[in-house]
Amino acid sequence: MSQYKDYQLVIVRHGESEWNKLNLFTGWRDCRLSEKGVEEAKAAGVTLKNDGFEFDVAHCSLLTRANQTLYLALDQMDAVWTPVKKHWRLNERHYGALQGANKIEAVEKFGEAQVKIWRRSYDVPPPPVETSSADFPAHDRRYKDVDPAELPKSESLKDVLARVMPYWENAVLPDLKAGKRVIIAAHGNSLRALLKYLEGVSDNDIIDVDLPTGIPKAYRLTADWKAADAKFLGDPAELERRINAVKAQTKKA
Repeated sequence: MSQYKDYQLVIVRHGESEWNKLNLFTGWRDCRLSEKGVEEAKAAGVTLKNDGFEFDVAHCSLLTRANQTLYLALDQMDAVWTPVKKHWRLNERHYGALQGANKIEAVEKFGEAQVKIWRRSYDVPPPPVETSSADFPAHDRRYKDVDPAELPKSESLKDVLARVMPYWENAVLPDLKAGKRVIIAAHGNSLRALLKYLEGVSDNDIIDVDLPTGIPKAYRLTADWKAADAKFLGDPAELERRINAVKAQTKKA
C-alpha cells in the first residue's frame, strides 16, 4: 500500500520550457517544453506511478507548457483519460513589460536587487504593458470570453494569489470535498501563490520559496483544507539541483 494513500492533492510545476532554457521572462507568453522539460514531465509521471498515486481529476492552466507536462505525466501513469479542467486563473504570473526579456540582461539594466524584487517580492509588480500591447492577454483568442478588466497587464505574487483563490474555492475545493484525488499542473508563481495559502507562508518568507520544474509536491489536507503535511516526491538530490537552477536564473556566470 502506498505511503501516500492519505494525500489528496498534488501540485506540479511544468517541466523546463524552451524559454526557461533561454533564461527569459515568460509569463503569459506561450512556449513549449524543451527536450529536457519533456523528460522532466515524464519522470514526474513515473514518480507518481511508483509512489502509488491515482487521480480522479486534473486542473491545468491554458498555457502549452503546463498542458504538455500534465499529459506526459498522466501518460506515464496510464491515465491520460483523467478528466482535465483548464482555466486562465492558473496561468503563470504576468511579468508585464519584462515578458520576453533575458533575466541576466534585466539584472544588468535594472540591478540585481530591483529584479529580485520584481521576481520574488510579494506585492511589487513589474512595469505594466499597455492595453495595445500584444502582451495584453485580451488580444489572445483563448481569453476572448474573459472580461478584459479581469486580465492582467502586470502582476505581483499578491495579485496572482487574488486571481488563483476564486478558482481554488469554486473549482478545486469542490472536487476535494467530493472526495476526489486532484492534481494541478501549472506554473512557478501560480503554484507559489497556492502554496503560500495552503502552507501559511508569510509575505516575507515566500520571497525565498522556489518551486522546481517537474517535481511533484503532495499534500495531505486538514479539515479546513489547509496543509497538514506536504512533501516533494522523488530524489532529494535532484530536487535540490532543480531548486538551485531556479535560484541561479538571475546570477551572472
